[in-house]
Amino acid sequence: MWNKKRLAHIVFDSDDRESRLFDIVLLILILSSVTVAILDSVQSLREKYGDLFYILELTFTFLFTLEYILRVWLTSKTFKYVTSFFGLVDLLAILPVYLSFFVANTQLLSVIRALRLLRIVRVLKLGRYLAEADFIGDSLKASAAKIQLFLFSVLTIVLIMGTVMFVIEGPEHGFTSIPVSMYWAIVTLTTVGFGDITPSTPFGQFMASIIMLLGYAIIAVPTGIVTSEMAKRKKVSHYESLKSCTHCSFDAIEEGDNFCRKCGSRVD
Repeated sequence: MWNKKRLAHIVFDSDDRESRLFDIVLLILILSSVTVAILDSVQSLREKYGDLFYILELTFTFLFTLEYILRVWLTSKTFKYVTSFFGLVDLLAILPVYLSFFVANTQLLSVIRALRLLRIVRVLKLGRYLAEADFIGDSLKASAAKIQLFLFSVLTIVLIMGTVMFVIEGPEHGFTSIPVSMYWAIVTLTTVGFGDITPSTPFGQFMASIIMLLGYAIIAVPTGIVTSEMAKRKKVSHYESLKSCTHCSFDAIEEGDNFCRKCGSRVD
């Protein structure tokens, strides 16, 4: 008979047959539930198999609810699990169906369960890729202050340009308010161009051209910030992996070098 400790091992780990089987069954259920939610959004299929989709969705939700309760009961750090990334995803995976009893079609939001597929990293022993994910995450965190300053600058430009276009074009040309004009500025600055609001006056079109050209320069900035930080960290990591020659103190011996490139001595 499995005790609580054994059940916790099966649910939270994947280093034996039972725990790996649990994870694989869970992944199959997640994929199946996401597929049902996608098919349920197709009108023709919903009219034909709507009742079946509804029963399957309730079944999946019931199983995921039991699993969530089981995880909360088995974990020794309940609050830490509930507030963790996977804990929140596990909770959000079941809430949409319960909300559908009060708000129509919210059950389709259950596709958020796809985030639970991230557990496949643990199941398939892909942990070696987590170091690369951490590298990207650390680079983004290091760039956070610069990106925040950049976004503040962009919002300032959007506010100014939106106000200018509201004054130039006015409500008669679709620029009915400063917020609407700011929406147009964002769409134009990001080079999306929905076309629902367009300037009609020559001066307005001139300002729009300036914003479009400015957009190409702005789009490249965050990419450059993050790339620069990644290159810097890669360079630091590279130098940290270098060794020094015990004979001449040459400190740029790379991994795999058998001899010092400066004095020719054999590397220990």
